[in-house]
Amino acid sequence: MDDTPDNHPEARDDHAVVLGAGLAGLLAARVLAERFARVTVVERDELPTEGPEFRPGVPQSRHAHVLWSRGVDVMERLLPGITAALLEGGSALLESPRDFLWLSPADWFRSVPGAPVLVGSRELIDWCVRRAVLRDPRIGILDGRPASGLLAGEDGRSVAGVTLRGGEPLAARLVVDATGRTSRAPAWLAALGHPCPAVTRYDSHLGYSSRLYATPPDPDRGWHGMYVQGRPDSPRGGVLVPQGGDRWLVTLIGNGEHAPSTKEEEFLGFARSLRSPALHDAIRGATPLSDPTGFRGTANERRHYERMDRLPDGFLVIGDAACRFNPVYGHGMTVAALAAQALDAALAGLAPGRIPAATRRIQRATADAASVAWQIATSEDMRYAQTEGPPPDRATKVLQRYMSRVMVGANADPALSSRFFGVLSLSTPPNALLGPATMLRVLSKWRLPTTPATPAYPPHHPPPPGP
Repeated sequence: MDDTPDNHPEARDDHAVVLGAGLAGLLAARVLAERFARVTVVERDELPTEGPEFRPGVPQSRHAHVLWSRGVDVMERLLPGITAALLEGGSALLESPRDFLWLSPADWFRSVPGAPVLVGSRELIDWCVRRAVLRDPRIGILDGRPASGLLAGEDGRSVAGVTLRGGEPLAARLVVDATGRTSRAPAWLAALGHPCPAVTRYDSHLGYSSRLYATPPDPDRGWHGMYVQGRPDSPRGGVLVPQGGDRWLVTLIGNGEHAPSTKEEEFLGFARSLRSPALHDAIRGATPLSDPTGFRGTANERRHYERMDRLPDGFLVIGDAACRFNPVYGHGMTVAALAAQALDAALAGLAPGRIPAATRRIQRATADAASVAWQIATSEDMRYAQTEGPPPDRATKVLQRYMSRVMVGANADPALSSRFFGVLSLSTPPNALLGPATMLRVLSKWRLPTTPATPAYPPHHPPPPGP
């Protein structure tokens, strides 16, 4: 057994440290364990040991989460059996949009082809992924031990590990920051004499309010989830997804002054104010199992580490620490999986000793994994007048108008819906919607409605009986 202390210079040679035990950090640790003899995950929170639980480091976990089919596929390749574990724990693999009542900005989706989507609690997803990752004996975890800074290499151009709370050093050949929205990497780099990354930010001031309900018995319901989308002229929406254990999670959504309240007496009223009464009607007689909980940290923010000329060797930033999205588009977990896949590909053929010098190239590769989701989220958020950020250019405005017509077609046209959901699930490149045949189909067949009014319920799902 190697009894070299972790803070000894020799201990860093075949050791990687990942900061953050969220989804991005755990999947990165799984990839790094194929290249390093030891991987240590350092987590600020005390992690639950008995089962899925809320923890402060993932404040968004109390709200609706989806894992698109591309993310499911990538996670299954990295962690064989993880999909079965999630389903056994209470997650559901649904077909979107067929298993949902889904009111898009244009109209109700008909029974058209789409893409599979896994829905379940974020606590369960993190719990199952963490158990699967930690089965690898090469991976260890230090929880309740926040990192306080980076250790500088002797050459002044590299990172040689991290400093833990209290000043304890932890030597490593590679350090990966996956600490999410609270990442302190810019300050840590500045302390070592490196510049901070440029930042691009778009904030539509979207807010969430969520609560759990017991699922009411209804053998004739005919759907498993619901999504009533908002749009610029009516910026309120809501999502209902199953959570296992005969529970629904309902997340209400609004932009700016339309952000939903967390007051119990206002929850149903907000649901009643959506473009369709369908979500309100579904929960009006249901039994609440929790108080409403809010979330407001929903800005799109990209820290451009991939553009830095002086990013130190041996240091990477991934996940929300590098690029985070408005969560309403449901891409965060899938992009975390894609970043791990990009990390795996970028490390191919590199021995541990060669990895630090390649970190700038690896940083660019992992950043590219977020590019499509970033384009979708920011271009859609730019439709809202209250969004703060660089204004849309002429090309973006033209694309927005075209995509509005794509949405109209996708509601009812199987040929368009399959392409649309392929792009939305990050399984298909965006140019699938920009080919000549597709553009001709959209521009010749589908027009924006002359009136924004839509039926309260879709034709194939009439309103339920009741007062």
